[in-house]
Amino acid sequence: MERRSFLRGAVIGTSAAAFGGTLWQGAASAAPAQPGPGPYGALGPADANGIQLPAGFTSRVIARSGQKVAGTSYTWHNAPDGGACFADGSGWIYVSNSEINPSGGAGAVRFSSTGAITGAYRILSGTRTNCAGGKTPWNTWLSCEEVSLGYVYETDPWGVNAAVRRDAMGRFKHEAAAADPVRRVVYLTEDETNGCLYRFIPTTWGDLSSGTLQVLVAGTATSGSFSWANVPDPDGSPTATRSQVSGAKRFNGGEGCHYANDTVWFTTKGDNRLWQLNLNAGTYELAYDDSLVTGGSAPLTGVDNVTGSSSGDLFVAEDGGNMEICLITPDDVVASFLRINGQSGSEITGPAFSPDGRRLYFSSQRGTSGSSSGGITYEVTGPFRA
Repeated sequence: MERRSFLRGAVIGTSAAAFGGTLWQGAASAAPAQPGPGPYGALGPADANGIQLPAGFTSRVIARSGQKVAGTSYTWHNAPDGGACFADGSGWIYVSNSEINPSGGAGAVRFSSTGAITGAYRILSGTRTNCAGGKTPWNTWLSCEEVSLGYVYETDPWGVNAAVRRDAMGRFKHEAAAADPVRRVVYLTEDETNGCLYRFIPTTWGDLSSGTLQVLVAGTATSGSFSWANVPDPDGSPTATRSQVSGAKRFNGGEGCHYANDTVWFTTKGDNRLWQLNLNAGTYELAYDDSLVTGGSAPLTGVDNVTGSSSGDLFVAEDGGNMEICLITPDDVVASFLRINGQSGSEITGPAFSPDGRRLYFSSQRGTSGSSSGGITYEVTGPFRA
């Protein structure tokens, strides 16, 4: 099976991937994605929100840090970061972390079936530098602390149940999480220049209170085979989790992480790479590396959060770069999807699709001011391909 054919089925939603689609049956290898024309065409001029989009797409501002979300009593948090969407009857909920220290935490906005905002509220408080995270198949949000000896907190997107600290998932500089319902594990990235990639195996799937933390073991090359080894002391003290297992593979600044259909994609900001783990084959390779772009400048730099659409496209947000969200198609083409103008002191965070795939949510963490109090959260609507 060619990698491009695999990718088209692979980036469907996590829950769908557990029950349908063509599963990967072998280790295909391909050169990292290269620039080319995107499926939606060129970016148009900036709209009233300063966002350049392809023809047929529109944007709106959902929330601004320090201001009440329209029609609600909730003041949107500073430095909005990682996010995800959850189905809520005929509507949905978008959750968003707050990457500040102290206070951190996470908030949520609820939408009706028409996209109207119907509520906003806090779902996590009293934590530090909540950067990225991940959605679980049982519809909770894992909010990760990007600090030394940070924790993972399991939160309720509806704001009904109290958040729970999940100590067994390890203490390190957490970034993102991606649940794998087939192997019943959660993958975790680490934002250190010599960080690792981990997986947590719960004792009981759906209950993250206990389990085993493992680290990926592999060679120093950019492709090859890998295995997993237990981390002896997940609490990371006195020895950091990344320093406990000989042969643990090092990654330069782990960031976003996305699972679908027997594959994990994760980004490393220190070298502007998108990595791919082929789980059935037990191999890894580069899906994108800006230093390997040929025939022109790299459209994607400052790689950060990553998510997928039902079409098989990966959407990668930039921390810096040109303040773009770029997409990588199943045919290994990388192209700009949108660009935010006038916000060079910020970064794009929290890309996530509504359950129907028609709306993309994301934030500019520091907005036009370059300050954590200037965050802006957006929605883009348009003809996303199915």
